[in-house]
Amino acid sequence: MNQSAPPFDGKAFARTLSTAPGVYRMISADDKALYVGKASALRNRVSSYFNATPKSARIMSMLAQTARMEVTVTRTETEALILENELIKSLKPRYNVLLRDDKSYPYVLLTSEEWPRITMHRGPRSVPGRYFGPYASVGAVRDTLNLIHKLFKLRSCDASVFANRTRPCLQYQIGRCSGPCVGLVDAEVYAESVRRAVLMLEGRSDELTDEIGRAMEAASERLAFEEAARLRDLLGSIRTLQARQYVDGRAADLDALAVAMEGSAACVMLLAFRDGRNLGTRSFFPRTNGSESAEEVLAAFVSQYYGEHMPPGEIVLDRDIPDRQLIEDALSSTGGRRVQLRWNVRGDRAGYLDLARRNAQITLASERTSHAAQLARARDLQKMLGMDDLPERIECFDISHTMGEATVASCVVFDAEGPVRGQYRRFNIAGIEPGDDYAAMHQALSRRFKRAIAAPGKPAGVLPDILLIDGGAGQVGQARAVLEELDIRSVVLVGVAKGPARRPGDEDLLLPDGRTLHPGADSPALQLVQQVRDEAHRFAITGHRGRRQKARNSSRLEDIPGIGPRRRGNLLRHFGGLGGLKGAGVEEISRVEGINAALAERIYATLHGLEDAGGGPDDGTRSNG
Repeated sequence: MNQSAPPFDGKAFARTLSTAPGVYRMISADDKALYVGKASALRNRVSSYFNATPKSARIMSMLAQTARMEVTVTRTETEALILENELIKSLKPRYNVLLRDDKSYPYVLLTSEEWPRITMHRGPRSVPGRYFGPYASVGAVRDTLNLIHKLFKLRSCDASVFANRTRPCLQYQIGRCSGPCVGLVDAEVYAESVRRAVLMLEGRSDELTDEIGRAMEAASERLAFEEAARLRDLLGSIRTLQARQYVDGRAADLDALAVAMEGSAACVMLLAFRDGRNLGTRSFFPRTNGSESAEEVLAAFVSQYYGEHMPPGEIVLDRDIPDRQLIEDALSSTGGRRVQLRWNVRGDRAGYLDLARRNAQITLASERTSHAAQLARARDLQKMLGMDDLPERIECFDISHTMGEATVASCVVFDAEGPVRGQYRRFNIAGIEPGDDYAAMHQALSRRFKRAIAAPGKPAGVLPDILLIDGGAGQVGQARAVLEELDIRSVVLVGVAKGPARRPGDEDLLLPDGRTLHPGADSPALQLVQQVRDEAHRFAITGHRGRRQKARNSSRLEDIPGIGPRRRGNLLRHFGGLGGLKGAGVEEISRVEGINAALAERIYATLHGLEDAGGGPDDGTRSNG
């Protein structure tokens, strides 16, 4: 839309709408979503923005930027709430309260394989299956997995190991797995165990015990006493667990939520109980985008968080929220069971809320202090580099290798609030002379900034305000050459070189015009640079070690005379990877198709760094790793 277009007439637009429920979207002149909202009656809700009632500065700013509006009619208010959450998640509107990603928290993952596996998961939820959580700590996940393995004997091994087992593993021997890998359990029985484990993970243990009790009685009636005894033991274990849930009226299955705010900064604290176990607290810092209403922030959190995660049967809140009944109905509908949102509670639940409230206030104060310090460092860096505006995005590149082997370049990203780990990138460097750091830096920077030019308007196309290079004048020269070659002039380039004593705080900052700055250890600007540089160094080393280990692992078999691609594939498939092969003895290795006794001895000797099977000196077939 060009600048000469007439202003948006909201009153006229509202008159065209029906009174049906639905979702409305405010769009800016550059086609960016400003706000997404739901309405029980679209005409009434949209027209309320354009009447004479006084509005907050945040709403007035939003309306001033609105160039057009779009609406989607839904059948019910519940559908409108669900659609609103989906659009907020995908569009990330500028004026909505946004729940930040929680990828750093651990989950329990139940895969969607033919024989589902249960395990801990962290990071993007890209593996097909059901995710339960997030949990407050790794310890809470391990406790949960330990319970599930004891009760339901689900497998924990990965796909490659599962597909190539020829005999049951230790987990089966100690009664924590039913041995599906070698056919020791029927598919129907295993599927039933999976279904019951899901009930337990969802906090529906009462329903589960009723079901198992009925199944035990049915087994007794048909004289299947062994099955009845197994169900009796399972029921006893679950009831023993339940006996701990209600001591002193403790909660069995609920979340307690409290919000603390200072201006437009917010912290939502979640205290979770599942099956009577306190899973601890988790803190969230939603992007309020100018909202100063704790009720609005908490309502947005409940809608968005439980739109992604299975809600418990009861959620207690430290205050009432807008559309509470609507949100409760929507969560009950999508969750397949009744979900209660309660806020005026007494007894133990009031105690949980008080604990969550105090934790939220303390955590927000700590976060604000940390954020203020980060902002002060950024302002000092702005002043030191003579920048007109505060840097909003800093990228840092580092190179890692061992004597030229497995060279990896890292790129880390920081914004005003700290590291943006979802935008970190690694570059595997190839086609250069081993150990040539200048060429490696040139290749990594070229790949990064060519993508930026090719993808304007997308995340990869965002340019940093400051580009830090971990290295001296040579690396800075390579970075300057890449930026000049691609005609990128808006980026402030800074090299970070170790000082003569190579001590932290003694670094020199190298500028493209030849100037060298020596801020000193007390400089807030240098402290920020160090933080970003150290993170780039850590990320590069981690990537390099992983690449090096992978290369060395794969080369060990390749270096053994008589092991070609076919035999190597047979070995890795049989043992589920190199780790399984290293744990096998000579006799077991010799059972693999195409592997005779002499070759098995040679494989064993190579993988364990021993002398050749004949007792003579090493024949050179052992890998360098």
